[in-house]
Amino acid sequence: MSVRRATVVVVGGGQSGLSAGYHLKRRGFTSALDDPDGERTFVVLDAAPAAGGAWQERWESLRMATVNGIFDLPRFPKPPLDPGEPSRTAVPRYFAAFEREAGLPILRPVRVSAVRSQPDGSLSVESDQGSWVTRAIINASGTWTNPVRPHYPGLETFAGLQLHTQDYVSAERLAGLRVAVVGGGISAVQLLEEISRVATTFWYTRREPVFRDGEFEPEVAGREIIAKVVADVEAGRPARSVVSYTGLIWTPYALAAKERGALVRRAMFVSVEPGGVREADGSFTAVDAIVWATGFRAALGHLEPLGLRGENGGIRMTGTQVAGEPRVHLVGFGPSQSTVGANRAGREAVNALVKFLDGTG
Repeated sequence: MSVRRATVVVVGGGQSGLSAGYHLKRRGFTSALDDPDGERTFVVLDAAPAAGGAWQERWESLRMATVNGIFDLPRFPKPPLDPGEPSRTAVPRYFAAFEREAGLPILRPVRVSAVRSQPDGSLSVESDQGSWVTRAIINASGTWTNPVRPHYPGLETFAGLQLHTQDYVSAERLAGLRVAVVGGGISAVQLLEEISRVATTFWYTRREPVFRDGEFEPEVAGREIIAKVVADVEAGRPARSVVSYTGLIWTPYALAAKERGALVRRAMFVSVEPGGVREADGSFTAVDAIVWATGFRAALGHLEPLGLRGENGGIRMTGTQVAGEPRVHLVGFGPSQSTVGANRAGREAVNALVKFLDGTG
C-alpha cells in the first residue's frame, strides 16, 4: 500500500475528532485527500463504518431521554430530537449532518494499528488501509473498543450467558433468567433498571455505590470534577472511571430501580462456577447470565510504540498535549471525556499544534 502524507492526522471520528477536524479546517488546514501537496493538510481516520462514533454501537433501548446529554458540535446546533428515539440512530444522524456541513476529509473504515516515531522527527501512522507520514497527531480514539473485562477464578467454567455492555442490545434476551449485573457506574444502573423489569437481578459492585444527595448543580459539580481529573492526568496517574469522580445521580431510572427493589447492592462475588457465583460470605447464588457493565478504558494501544506512559502507569498531560511530546495530543481523554469537554479539547489541541508548527509554542 502507498504511503501518504498529511501535516496532522486525526485518529477517530467521534465528537472530539469531529471538533478537532472542524478547528483544523477553520485555521486554514486543507484536505490531505484533495490537496496532498498543500502546505498544511489534515485527514481524519475513523475505524467506524459510518458517521456517529461509538453512538452507533449503543444498546437499542438507550433513548435520547436517558443519555447524559449531547453537547452541540461547533457552530452546529442540534435539531429538535425525539426523547423516545434510540441514541444509536439520533446521534449518528446529527454527526453525519455535521460532517456534510463542515466538509471534513474523513476516511472510513480505517483501523489504526500503530503510531511510530521516525528518525527525521515525523510520525508514521500505520493502518489496515496503508500508512500516513505526519508531523503531529490528534488522537480521538475514545474508549468503546477497549472494554474492561475483569477476570475472576472459574470464569471460564461458567455455563451461562456472558455479556459486556459493549455486547448488550436489549433485555429481551435475558427475560425470565437469573442475572448478575456487575458494575457501579451509570451504565450499570441503567442496565440494571431495564433488565430487572423482565428478569431476576443481583447487583454486584467492588465498592459501595455513592449516590449524590440533594440537587445536582452541573456547573459547580462539573468544575470540581474536572479539577480532580486534571490533577490526575497532570500527575500521570492512570485514568479512573467517570463515576469515581462524579458519583451516581438519582435519575428517573435509578429511582425506578430502587422502587422495584433492584437497587440492592451485593459485595463482589469471589469466584464463578458453572451454575452461578460464589458470594463473598461463601454462599452460592445460582445465575443464568452475567452482564459485565464494568466500563471501558481509553483505546490507546496503537500509541504504545511511542512509550508515552510514565512510571505511574498513566500518561502525563499538559492540557491536551502529552507532556514532553508536542507532536501528540489526546482529546476525548481525561478531563475532555464529556461531550462539551470534547469540543473544547478539539479547539485547544488545534491551537497548540498551530503554535508548535509555527515554532512559537
